Amino acid sequence: MLDRYEAGIVLTGTEVKSAKSGKIQLKESYAEVTEGEAWLMNAHISEYSHGNIMNHAPVRKRKLLLHRSEIEKLRAETREKGLSIIPTKLYLKAGLIKLEIAVAKGKKFHDKREAIKAREMQAEARAAIGRRARE
Repeated sequence: MLDRYEAGIVLTGTEVKSAKSGKIQLKESYAEVTEGEAWLMNAHISEYSHGNIMNHAPVRKRKLLLHRSEIEKLRAETREKGLSIIPTKLYLKAGLIKLEIAVAKGKKFHDKREAIKAREMQAEARAAIGRRARE
């Protein structure tokens, strides 16, 4: 990860209640800059359990609140250098919900193969140790 930013996030009432109760999934989410605004994409905030028919959609794009200079810097890094913006954590700060985003470099295909190979080797080693312990 290269840079980290703290961003506010625009949420509806039921989204705030769900986020405060920890019903949020950032696993497949990412951020992007379009038309001079930063957006959080693919974040899953579960519907509020006590919500009515006005409950929010679990997956939608949500606006991120950043300074103009930060948005321009993010836009430049993602367009020119081919970097990605990923959310790392969601937390409360002075009663407000904040999102930490980081600029990161994606893995190349050969890097993924090496990671898979290392993971398989570790699994085989653990299995061998387990077999030895049972003998």
